[in-house]
Amino acid sequence: MHHSHDLMDIKTLQNDAIDLLRRLIQTQSFSTEEDNTAAIIHTWLTDRGVETKRYKNNIWATNQFFDPAKPSILLNSHHDTVKPHKGYTNDPYEPRIDGDILYGLGSNDAGGALVSLLSLFVHYYGQPNLKYNVVMAATAEEEIFGDYGLKCMIEKLPPIDFAIVGEPTEMQLAIAEKGLLVLDVTAQGVGGHAAHTNTVNAIHNAISDIEWFRTYQFEKTSDTLANVKMSVTQIQAGSQHNVVPAACHFVVDIRVNDCYTNKEVYDQVCKHVTSQVKARSFKHNSSSISADHPVVKAGKKLGRTTYGSPTASDQVHLSVPSLKLGPGKSTRSHTANEFILISEIHEGIELYINILKEIL
Repeated sequence: MHHSHDLMDIKTLQNDAIDLLRRLIQTQSFSTEEDNTAAIIHTWLTDRGVETKRYKNNIWATNQFFDPAKPSILLNSHHDTVKPHKGYTNDPYEPRIDGDILYGLGSNDAGGALVSLLSLFVHYYGQPNLKYNVVMAATAEEEIFGDYGLKCMIEKLPPIDFAIVGEPTEMQLAIAEKGLLVLDVTAQGVGGHAAHTNTVNAIHNAISDIEWFRTYQFEKTSDTLANVKMSVTQIQAGSQHNVVPAACHFVVDIRVNDCYTNKEVYDQVCKHVTSQVKARSFKHNSSSISADHPVVKAGKKLGRTTYGSPTASDQVHLSVPSLKLGPGKSTRSHTANEFILISEIHEGIELYINILKEIL
């Protein structure tokens, strides 16, 4: 491929990506209701000569010269959005451009990353003799960790060696992300009249356990994700002033680093507290990729920095190393008048292509 042709090709990809993102913004796609955006993505890929498959509201494809003997890279991002924030003064579904700014619901989370990854996929789709297969999955239900998004696609996709998950990271390399473990905790007591002595106060029992959650430090800290962080976020007990409550319920939000699985943290908690502990789910484990992984090295070579991300994404469903990387800024997600910069998407497409050039 001549260099000038390559540049022309990238320019076209960049313009097409912005057009696609504007169409996606115009099309409401709350989690579980993404059928119309799925159709748009399906058509967009098909129009570019890609053999495209659909399962529920997930769209996926493999590169033209797919070879089962080669390892595969998964490119994944989501096309569902949260409901618009109450503070919107713009129309959330109007993809308004103001200079370099593109406004719209889902523009930053994760529309920019999604259209940039689709562009990256199309760029490499027809190239023969790649070292890896490239698999694209534009998935649903990410915002609710639903059963019919990436989670149900894992078994349909070819075996994956590693993944790039498109979320807004300012095109820096999020090489680890914290897991989430939510605990429902119940301290037991013996109810009765506050004037009597034959009671055991559940609130008093809860206090010592809450104090443990407040002060306990898990010993393993991570270079990228620091400590496991535990916060008691809700509490509930008692019905009237003169009755000692028999139970006190509280909720603990735990952000787990990549040194522990959620189950290991849970077991540790159960060892230390007297209250009864129930985990809502063990599914949302932390994830990471080695700083020495070829894709991370390729990114660093292009001047990207590595960091640990405090927010959870579809990486929770992947059992292989995964890198969170994409245009846009995490703090704009789920805010009123959400936006992304057109220059961020242009840069994102170019960086994605150049990072993969190093390893393909």
